[in-house]
Amino acid sequence: MSKKLTTRETDYSKWYNELVVKAGLAENSGVRGCMVIKPYGYAIWEKMQAELDKKFKETGHENAYFPLFIPKSYLSREADHVEGFAKECAVVTHYRLKNAEDGSGVIVDPEAKLEEELIVRPTSETIIWDTYKKWIESYRDLPLLINQWANVVRWEMRTRLFLRTAEFLWQEGHTAHATKNEAVKEAELILDIYANFAENYMAMPVIKGLKTESERFAGAVETYCIEGLMQDGKALQAGTSHFLGQNFAKAFDVKFTSKEGKQEYVWATSWGVSTRLMGALVMTHSDDLGLVLPPNLAPIQVVIIPIHRTEEQLDAISVRINEMVVKLRKLGVSVKFDDRTSFKPGWKFAEYELKGVPLRLAMGPRDLENGTIEVARRDTLEKSTISQKNIENYIVDTLEEIQQNLFDKALEYRKNHITEVETFEELKEVLNTKGGFVSAHWDGTAETEEKIKELTKATIRCIPLGNKIEEGKCVLTGAKSSQRVLFAKAY
Repeated sequence: MSKKLTTRETDYSKWYNELVVKAGLAENSGVRGCMVIKPYGYAIWEKMQAELDKKFKETGHENAYFPLFIPKSYLSREADHVEGFAKECAVVTHYRLKNAEDGSGVIVDPEAKLEEELIVRPTSETIIWDTYKKWIESYRDLPLLINQWANVVRWEMRTRLFLRTAEFLWQEGHTAHATKNEAVKEAELILDIYANFAENYMAMPVIKGLKTESERFAGAVETYCIEGLMQDGKALQAGTSHFLGQNFAKAFDVKFTSKEGKQEYVWATSWGVSTRLMGALVMTHSDDLGLVLPPNLAPIQVVIIPIHRTEEQLDAISVRINEMVVKLRKLGVSVKFDDRTSFKPGWKFAEYELKGVPLRLAMGPRDLENGTIEVARRDTLEKSTISQKNIENYIVDTLEEIQQNLFDKALEYRKNHITEVETFEELKEVLNTKGGFVSAHWDGTAETEEKIKELTKATIRCIPLGNKIEEGKCVLTGAKSSQRVLFAKAY
């Protein structure tokens, strides 16, 4: 606990990597590019998962599970889809191992070659739409609203814990609808669920928008996204929702009989968020002392630490603390009473500071006598001595205050890092010095988008939803433009 983190100002990337490991969220595994999510990190992911799962089910979605392996031929059926994922696919070619004759170890049995290679799923559209062909016959079978919690593999060359790993956890929704309008509404509904979750649980303000054609999901007609802004001024795509049109229905021949008795292709969506949200959570709020977690997602919202010299003092303090623990848990607060005697209070303070526990309480013999308790907030690092009377209500109120404070702080940062520019020189200047989102006109061509990316390493993060019509000139070419888009360097 004694070694301090590299500061954000010194090396933001190193700070992030150290924090994820030291706070016990995750670590690299024996497989290059893959990670082990440790219990504390997984506890945060479970809270994310539980809340999102609840929101999906409240809107009529059901969970199912589909195979990890996808026949190679399935990916060939939707041209844009296979082109988009071809370079990231892990391929299974054999199904058996054997001992080498020279005793050097285990080798792949050349006699056990698969007739058709299998792809370890990078995403499940193809295997799911092959299944939906069997499930959908009539308009009565629609809408079909399915979600899957799973792992996927995308063979990334440059990896970073949570943000970009070869294997990661996610949820992927796949829905089928009778009309285009229903499918578009579904994609927009999910985008709203993602934005609500990001802002009300992660305390991370996001911008809702549409991706440009070159940034769309492979095989999508439109990709909706939420974009967050990290403390180093880089953007992070936190979730996407795709209107797939009838592309996959036609590729897999998924038709239904309409009310009028006609055979029609269904309309589709797919959508997902992943453990990348964990990286977003860390980078949105944390500081040079460690994690800063919003109470709505903190595995431990309150930790209580006794200060004592003798066993008798600990016993007396424990009676009072246990009473508080019972009351807090009845109020829905996640609380831990750390009465370990193998570590000193100062060590525990540093541990829970590093782990981002929103509230830390400490009680000693004098507090017991005076009916007080010390309360330390992780978000502001403020300490105060509070009466034990009605302390439980005070804690509940303070947790709500911390949640709101973290959101407000992140929102203020984002407001100060959205900059409107008119010229390409201004665009480069802001990207290189201030960072954040840069609002600029774009002529709508993929060529200009690619050229700006080449010259600045920034991409169009999104075309914000509800963007007002504003006549202007493209920041690079000077051609006519009718609206602004948001550029940023991104993860």
